[in-house]
Amino acid sequence: MYQTYDFRHHDANPIDRLLDRLLGENDAPGPLQAHRMGHGDGDHEHGEDAEADILAQFAEQADELHERVVHEHGVFVAEFLGATGSGKTRLIERLIERAPDDQEIGVIVGDVAGEDDATRFREQGVSVANVNTGKECHLDPSLVEGALEDLDLDALDTLYIENVGNMVCPADFPLGAQARVLVVSATEGDDVVRKHPLLFQACDGAVINKVDIAEAVNADLDLMESDVSEIAPEMPTFRTSAEHGDGLDKLAAFLDERGHTHDHDHDAYVGETGHSHAHDHDDNSHADGHEHAHSHD
Repeated sequence: MYQTYDFRHHDANPIDRLLDRLLGENDAPGPLQAHRMGHGDGDHEHGEDAEADILAQFAEQADELHERVVHEHGVFVAEFLGATGSGKTRLIERLIERAPDDQEIGVIVGDVAGEDDATRFREQGVSVANVNTGKECHLDPSLVEGALEDLDLDALDTLYIENVGNMVCPADFPLGAQARVLVVSATEGDDVVRKHPLLFQACDGAVINKVDIAEAVNADLDLMESDVSEIAPEMPTFRTSAEHGDGLDKLAAFLDERGHTHDHDHDAYVGETGHSHAHDHDDNSHADGHEHAHSHD
């Protein structure tokens, strides 16, 4: 079931370029113009059809991104989602610290404004592309495609995508990753999971972060994990303290497994089902013929 979002024009250059393309030129309406016309004009059925068309277009773009980055260039891609302050940046930093010295890592950072997170990743010596989305509350495949221009895909082994801090908007906008990891923290309250079922169902793994201070904020970690199991029964859940580096072994092993399996089911990486059925390659290698080590041990 699709959710509806209100796309508004703003002055951020990356979004301007995206809107120019999607709204269409001259008198020919683009897909987002059709999307906007479908709301408030009394034609509910037309609005639903237009929205389905828009989301289908983004899903197709995510499919193309997956083929290009994962299969043509042999890069493992993991997307991290979650609210601002959940610990996405720190988790990715910890995974970078654990990576072998010869592994080339890139990060696409999505933030409404600023370069704070991008600066932190640059200080770790990895390739970084920063995307400021302005008033938009999520990344989409077009923005990721633009960010890839700042990265050398031929040189990368792993690409982390940190989505904009939001627990609603990213659900319907997959980015072609092999793993979508949703991060929540004990500080958000132990009801955060059941308040956001759609995003959990659109992801492959869940992280409950900041477990070291759960008692101090009166958060029931068992309840949070049981809520994940209720909403997305097959989703693995990992408890971590990113600040102290605790609980990273199982998360890293999960990403390593995802990196060595490819799923040819389109739903697995465009997020329509949220879960996948892994298909092993005979040699655990990528399509470009060179094997990448995704172990973080």
